[in-house]
Amino acid sequence: MDEKLLKKIHALRVGDQKVINTWARKSDISPEMVGFRIGVHNGRQHISVLIVEDMVGHKLGEFAPTRKFLRHGGRMAREEAQSAGAKPAQGAVKKEPEVVKKVK
Repeated sequence: MDEKLLKKIHALRVGDQKVINTWARKSDISPEMVGFRIGVHNGRQHISVLIVEDMVGHKLGEFAPTRKFLRHGGRMAREEAQSAGAKPAQGAVKKEPEVVKKVK
């Protein structure tokens, strides 16, 4: 765990609303961090993360994603969207008309 981050945590009380900003994404979350709000840097800004018991043992960087996923675009995405709208509903099943042959 980062020493500067540890000092900042010990200086505050649990439940304080102050956000502790840090660039130490590789720091492990320890039980003494539970209840604090930590601003984890994602490369562009600090993402506010409220530490809960389930996060203990993980890294701070796991809770501040660094990449923003945008949908894959282009011609293929438009074609898939159009074909999805043209499909019949699942409840509606197309039946072939029955052909009755007359025997002489």
